[in-house]
Amino acid sequence: MEFDSEFERSLFDLRKAKLEEIEKLGQAAYPNRFPASIDEHAVTIPDVRTKWGEAQAEELEATRTTVAVAGRIMAIRAQGKAGFATLQQNGQRLQIYVRLDAVGEQGFALYKLLDMGDHIGVTGYLFRTRTGELTIHVETLTFLSKAMLALPEKFHGLADVELRYRQRYVDLFTNLDAREVSSSAPKPSRPCANFSMIAVTSKWKRR
Repeated sequence: MEFDSEFERSLFDLRKAKLEEIEKLGQAAYPNRFPASIDEHAVTIPDVRTKWGEAQAEELEATRTTVAVAGRIMAIRAQGKAGFATLQQNGQRLQIYVRLDAVGEQGFALYKLLDMGDHIGVTGYLFRTRTGELTIHVETLTFLSKAMLALPEKFHGLADVELRYRQRYVDLFTNLDAREVSSSAPKPSRPCANFSMIAVTSKWKRR
């Protein structure tokens, strides 16, 4: 594998070592699916936002709604025996809260080996923090994949305009504004699309 700098090479080696430590915790390096079995609590992050985005803290506390979601880590921090992280899926983000006494020693050891860009799955119940942020109080944590290199530009998307267009896939998952513009761009109508297909096919046949 080629690297653009010695920093990238060192980062790759560090994350490879972390991946090995994660495997030692009993987590699969490349699991086939999440959840591992059919789970009635499995939802997407957009689903959570749609269904419970307006729910008040008291309502969430009374119902103690359990969800299982997967996503890419876009922010992560830990202080002592607890930490917060932000997951992204389908262009929307959701905060999670991880505590040692909730996920156990192995679960929290896994949490401390995670980096921005990694994919994880979590199961837990919804609540609101003191600042009113909709959050999942994690009870189980599942590793899904390790990002072997850092996300670009402090994870706010690519700054170089030319690079943004050459590596559009990177810009779309790191820059929510770019993703919104892309998803709202006008789509060609079916007649136009069909006409293009006919024109291309006819040109190919003439050759």
